[in-house]
Amino acid sequence: MKTHLFIAFLFLSLISLQAQTYTPNWASLDQRQTPAWFQDAKFGIFIHWGVFSVPAWATTSNADGFGSGYSEWYWQRLFATNLKIHPEFLEFHRKNYGDATYQDFVQQFKAELYKPEDWAKIFEEAGAKYVVLTSKHHEGFTLWPSAQSWNWNAVDVGPHRDLAGDLSKAVKARNLRMGFYYSLYEWFNPVYKADVNKYVAERMLPQMKDLVTRYEPDVLWTDGEWDHPAKTWQSETFLAWLFNESKVKDRVVVNDRWGNDTKGAHGSFATSEYGHGGADNKETTNGFVRPWEECRGMGESFGYNRNENLHLYQSGKQLVHQLIDIVARGGNLLLNIGPSADGQIPVIMQERLAEMGAWLKVNGEAIYGTRKWAKAAVYNKESQVYYTQKGQNLYVIQRKWAELLQLDNVAKPKSVRLLGYDGPVKFTYKNNVLQIIAPQLNPNTIPCEYAWTYVLEGVN
Repeated sequence: MKTHLFIAFLFLSLISLQAQTYTPNWASLDQRQTPAWFQDAKFGIFIHWGVFSVPAWATTSNADGFGSGYSEWYWQRLFATNLKIHPEFLEFHRKNYGDATYQDFVQQFKAELYKPEDWAKIFEEAGAKYVVLTSKHHEGFTLWPSAQSWNWNAVDVGPHRDLAGDLSKAVKARNLRMGFYYSLYEWFNPVYKADVNKYVAERMLPQMKDLVTRYEPDVLWTDGEWDHPAKTWQSETFLAWLFNESKVKDRVVVNDRWGNDTKGAHGSFATSEYGHGGADNKETTNGFVRPWEECRGMGESFGYNRNENLHLYQSGKQLVHQLIDIVARGGNLLLNIGPSADGQIPVIMQERLAEMGAWLKVNGEAIYGTRKWAKAAVYNKESQVYYTQKGQNLYVIQRKWAELLQLDNVAKPKSVRLLGYDGPVKFTYKNNVLQIIAPQLNPNTIPCEYAWTYVLEGVN
């Protein structure tokens, strides 16, 4: 009898250890480890889509001011002109739309060509492992039938369709992870401007809980946190519910934008935007290293900007090189696309994603599931060599082809191979220096473009 009681006690103890309960304070919430899938995924797709996709216009880098090139800020910029910050927006609007209000644009936001299954296929073929859609940007318009956004959501007006739900189904059907961006604040919501506490209790928190309960996302990516500290947003209370009670409590990840006092300090991962924010600074909280993610568009804007020309877009080569650099430093890349109001992904963005997918099809082994190699510098600036590691393998990614690659900071490998190439790779190892002799390739046999990966097997 005593034996049975002891076994039962042990079983219950193990369950209690596995089902940790988090209290609504950062000291407790920060104990939660980031689910491993996030660091393994490495590459995700960000999607900025909403009523702002109708005017789809912003100034470019010739203009001054942070965010002036973000087309998703169009509505806010019209009012910012009263302060003479961005007069170009008001000039553009009056010239092309006269006295029309921003709300009038919703009549043209029809998404008539939107095929979420096609989007999901493009993302899968690009090599992405997760997707993050703007469920609600700072304009307050939701892409799902939110009860708190009556007559200002994609089902009540505009497309008359659950854009978020349809994409979530299509993405999950491809075995990709689905996530949502959500803006905590809204520029011109009268309740928010009059009483932020009422706004949080009656709109923001119910919306976020509905989004999580309805679609069960793997990522909740908040933004617009900068007006108030986390206490005002009730972020700790919400996250305790998310990690304790929601259906995604064991797998969901959240970013670090939960108040003007949380960035880089709390959340499942730190965020960097267009290279700003220092998210790769090895911040450690309560015994573990916080992962980080870099987000950026292919051009200067997140939302589709018709004012951007080819020279403002990153090339496929540049995007692949950025992915390599970020992953070698231990981060993820969340690369943004901005669909048009009719639901099409611009062809240039499709092309860039296809180029990244072609490279990852060959070199994915050196990206997915890897970690930063801690035994040496991240890369050699002169030879443009980057490192990642996984198990007993060290991956050496060179962004510039070399007939002879010399490495003096690695142990002797058991073997060397070139990803995408079936033939042997010769190497020598003498006086702690590894020399890899590149195989003789031609345009018909070279495995990929932009960068090439040697696998050093059995060195860790």
